[in-house]
Amino acid sequence: MSKYRHELKFKISNSAAEVLKHKLSLIMNKDKFAKYKDGSYTIKSLYFDDRESTSYYEKIDGVLYRKKYRIRIYNDDDRFIRLEKKMKHNNLTAKEQVLISKEIYSKILDGRINDINDAEGLLEEFINEIKYKSLVPSIIVDYHRTAYTYQISDVRITFDSNIKSGLYNYNLFENNSPLYSVDEIGKQVMEVKFNEILPLHIANLLQDIPSCREAVSKFAICRGIK
Repeated sequence: MSKYRHELKFKISNSAAEVLKHKLSLIMNKDKFAKYKDGSYTIKSLYFDDRESTSYYEKIDGVLYRKKYRIRIYNDDDRFIRLEKKMKHNNLTAKEQVLISKEIYSKILDGRINDINDAEGLLEEFINEIKYKSLVPSIIVDYHRTAYTYQISDVRITFDSNIKSGLYNYNLFENNSPLYSVDEIGKQVMEVKFNEILPLHIANLLQDIPSCREAVSKFAICRGIK
């Protein structure tokens, strides 16, 4: 059974983000995916939705319980492709994930799901959703992320910037298609995730930084301009 975690989202200025990143780096670890000198890495996610855009409108309408499927890659690496199902219940989130091969990814993208053999678990569930709920590729969301982790309560604090939308290209590995910036000028998206309790010394750091808590969804922002 998936474990639900707290997830809080904020808009934060670039200058405040840099100050907070420096402070967090003294007490937390950088994420393992870090690639660039500033500790960031790139994420591309291909989201799926049905033809009525149910996932999008459930987010806009604030439906209490909702879920969505996505395929995600890091730093354009085709050796690490992850199928994910993200579930939301108020301020709590849970995620199921499984690695898939480039071959399976291509079959999903090309609509050849009947050619995928021996699917089980989350992949089997996703294929059934495609068949019976007519899920189709909806939007690509592309951004840079800097992340910090802390073992107690499995704290994870991320800063997302340079957020872009791939409107009509659905191939995560196609780098020549145009992307459209959806960044709010001068701001980043900060996400704070933890299990039961946010450790006090981290909570105190966050309180000292000017920020605005919002129900930010990169998926909804990108999907909304399509």
